[in-house]
Amino acid sequence: MEEDVKRWERSYGKLRPAHKELLPHLPKKHQDLRRCSAANFRFILNMLQAFDSPFDMSQDYDTGEETIKRGREASFDINCTSQASTCEATDRVANGYPCLPDKNGIVISRENDAQLDGAVQNGQRSGSSCCEDGNNVDDSRCIDNRLKGGEARLEDVNKIAKPEKSFSKIKKISICGMDFQDPSLQLHVPPADVDKVRCIIRNIVRDWTKEGAFERDQCYKPILEELNYYFPNRSKERPPCCVVPGAGLARLACEISCLGFACQGNEFSYYMLICSSFILNNTQAPMEWVIYPWIHSNCNMTSDENQLQPVYFPDLHPGSAGITDGFSMCAGDFVEVYSHRGQEGMWDAVVTCFFIDTAHNIVEYIEIIAKILKPGGVWINLGPLLYHFADAVSYSGEEEMSLEISLEDVKKVALRYGLKMQKERTIETTYTANQKSMIQTRYTTAFWTMTKDGDSQTAPQR
Repeated sequence: MEEDVKRWERSYGKLRPAHKELLPHLPKKHQDLRRCSAANFRFILNMLQAFDSPFDMSQDYDTGEETIKRGREASFDINCTSQASTCEATDRVANGYPCLPDKNGIVISRENDAQLDGAVQNGQRSGSSCCEDGNNVDDSRCIDNRLKGGEARLEDVNKIAKPEKSFSKIKKISICGMDFQDPSLQLHVPPADVDKVRCIIRNIVRDWTKEGAFERDQCYKPILEELNYYFPNRSKERPPCCVVPGAGLARLACEISCLGFACQGNEFSYYMLICSSFILNNTQAPMEWVIYPWIHSNCNMTSDENQLQPVYFPDLHPGSAGITDGFSMCAGDFVEVYSHRGQEGMWDAVVTCFFIDTAHNIVEYIEIIAKILKPGGVWINLGPLLYHFADAVSYSGEEEMSLEISLEDVKKVALRYGLKMQKERTIETTYTANQKSMIQTRYTTAFWTMTKDGDSQTAPQR
């Protein structure tokens, strides 16, 4: 962010005096942008401080202490309990997701029922800076979050490394009293990772703020209404089981749990997993944190006031939301986690929102959804078909497998796997959009409810 502000200052400095006189407020705006950026930085540091190693950042800025070399591998101590309706134990685990101390009563699980030591690879991320502010790209989503490079990986349990003892000696950086605009605190972060962090900030707005309620009503409300319609008599003792692949920052999964479902979110992006875990387990009250999500671009802003607008979150405190027992988050690739034999016929409902087009092979996604549903189970989907790997070669330099089929073909494939259409329509919506921006990317999404062949769940009469 500092480099952006300096560039804007240089451009202002090149103006003729007469032109500067017309815009005398810009120097103060540039300082305000630095202040807002420091607030975002403060939140990110607080979030990372909630985790144990490998989130040591002392090697990235000068703390006056002995320099500590960055470790290439570290591990989290995992203690998660699997349930029949959640992640089944297998011989593979989703690499790299911490189970934090459960302050809010929410389980963040990995795909194993034993206590495991999971390794986190600290390698380079692949992909390009696709997560722009929605001004110059067709898709404002984090398209490259599911590229192979540096997200949560699946490793054989027997090959997972033990914790590095050296991390026990690393001192966490105290954030109390820090001057977050101090140049010595400027981290050296690759541009692609900067874009991903900015994308996460916009996803916080979508999922956990009052400002995001408009988008959530467009996307999540129809899904929640369908679940409520198909499962009208939910038992507290044996709640219906629902899985949400591509759960992102977990607001939809949280809302489904509050409806009375034993809900599990599944996510692959390491950025999403870190942030969702922090919000679910470490927030103490509503509106506890503040960020400035729109400061990273001057384009298409209606006013400086709108650009510098603070956003407070979470608007809903997860620990006080009335979550149903059995709510969890499972880290890992959807195909690798849910193609396991133990997942077959385990779920009453599958909910996909802006997810199915993240597939290399969408037919494989549909096949797995059909397999994991119980007979009569319900699949509710909302989203476009903006296939994430369609132009992967343009931003990753490598050709990725990408099966790109029409909506008509998607429905035909689903029918061949025993998924019968019960309801379909289109819904117009945005994704992580700044509602006060002069430009909006709108999707005409496909919204449907399908049921799996079988007698255990009968569609109610409309």
